[in-house]
Amino acid sequence: MKIALAQLNFRIGDFDYNTQKIKDHIEKARQNGVHLIVFSELSVAGYPPQDFLEFDDFIDKCWQSVLTIAHECKDIAAIIGCPVRNAGKEGKRLFNSAVALYKGKVHAQVYKTLLPTYDVFDEYRYFEPNRVFNVVDLPFGKIALTICEDLWNVSDYPLYVQSPMEELISQKPEAIINIAASPFYYNQIIDRAEVLRRNALKYELPVLYVNQVGAQTELIFDGGSMVINSNGDIVSRLELFKEDFMVFDTEKPGLSTKNPDNNSLDKIELIHDALVLGIRDYFGKLGLKKAILGLSGGIDSAVVLVLAARALGNENVMSLLLPSGFSSGHSVNDAVELAHNLHTSYELIQIENSFQTLLGDLKPYFKDKPFDVAEENIQARIRAVLLMAFSNKFGYILLNTSNKSEAAVGYGTLYGDMCGGLSVLGDVYKTEVYELAHFINRDKAIIPESIITKPPSAELRPDQKDSDSLPVYDLLDKILFAYIEQCQGPEKIIKMGFEPETVKKVLKLVNSTEWKRHQTPPILRVSPKAFGFGRRMPIAARYLV
Repeated sequence: MKIALAQLNFRIGDFDYNTQKIKDHIEKARQNGVHLIVFSELSVAGYPPQDFLEFDDFIDKCWQSVLTIAHECKDIAAIIGCPVRNAGKEGKRLFNSAVALYKGKVHAQVYKTLLPTYDVFDEYRYFEPNRVFNVVDLPFGKIALTICEDLWNVSDYPLYVQSPMEELISQKPEAIINIAASPFYYNQIIDRAEVLRRNALKYELPVLYVNQVGAQTELIFDGGSMVINSNGDIVSRLELFKEDFMVFDTEKPGLSTKNPDNNSLDKIELIHDALVLGIRDYFGKLGLKKAILGLSGGIDSAVVLVLAARALGNENVMSLLLPSGFSSGHSVNDAVELAHNLHTSYELIQIENSFQTLLGDLKPYFKDKPFDVAEENIQARIRAVLLMAFSNKFGYILLNTSNKSEAAVGYGTLYGDMCGGLSVLGDVYKTEVYELAHFINRDKAIIPESIITKPPSAELRPDQKDSDSLPVYDLLDKILFAYIEQCQGPEKIIKMGFEPETVKKVLKLVNSTEWKRHQTPPILRVSPKAFGFGRRMPIAARYLV
């Protein structure tokens, strides 16, 4: 049997676009003599549709698309993903469905059994779990058709009490097909391959896996669709972060060796490619083209500028250099050099006059109180006003340049440097930002070396350094990782060898600044635990505060 895997970038709710893309690839498969073509989870709707699933009109249009696509499947079979209504009188009103099309009609429907409701997933909010198990019987083979999470119950500590494959294997399928919308994080490629490998070995069947590619706001889907033989070997893998198409012949499995091993990709390279895709799709799917950011001469804004230029084209990215009286001359020079290296436009606007004017306006009220965070934040907010003015006047979207370390401990100014339409580095720790800078410079110096080597500083008061207020980032990031990603409490973190007072200070900062993070722009997710809807913490709480 010749099976085509179609790894595509869909748009949520753009039914005409999604339907045409599916039809085009069905025709491509037909021309390649394919018997069955497979698309990703909820491909008709785009994933994740979230509360659009509560609109009857949305569900109607999904099904109309299915029927339209079915007309293209008279001499070829296709598997597509679609939400469908629950005809029963009990339970949630929808199923997350894989629909098999053949002979111009709906041949079979399979519903998702295991509905993830953790981290960024909330599928039980919308869908009823499947309770009926049947293989899909086509003239050219019997298939155990599963949907994403349905294959993930093979760990040593299963999350679910039921396994769809345990129900299906007794019907003697010839292959496992899994359609998925599995979001990216930097270890997910390895974790995903291990899950699929375990299934292949346990059931002694080949596994054909089709994953979505593309970004949907915070979530980035890396693709990486693959074929694993019954011995657990990856014999073919599609591209990462790109649309791709492959024909696999089950009669000649040894001949398919496309990208069989990209588990060895570097973590920072993966993050780099994911962020570029995240920026590109956020702008493209919203019909936007141009980005603006504040270029300070620091490493965060430098990395964001490079990523934005690579995602959108250097002609579509502008930066503002907004020095105050505390900004060092080398910071301005470094920012100018970087803009020249990237051939991106920039404007330099001194903010000292605006700053002094506001200080004069506030002097009758501030009286003789000493210079402190209030005056520091005024500078950050002046910059935000200017950036947003350019955004409004010229149609730019402001990119936020704050990193995860700063966001975690509240080291940022609300309505100042925390402004933006998209947070590019909000899930990237400061130490990883440095690694990104080195990766960007691996072939030639794009980011000036002085940006990378100088001590990080907000430059909001004389001789300021980040280490005046925070532990050094090498130390801070290790504590943050243990707390945020690994969910370790203070006692366990202290037992890792960290100084107790430092641990308590850091964790208190994280918890007491939750209210700030609720007011940040969407954050591109590249880690197992990003700030945003994947990490749900109460604002008003007393734990470690």
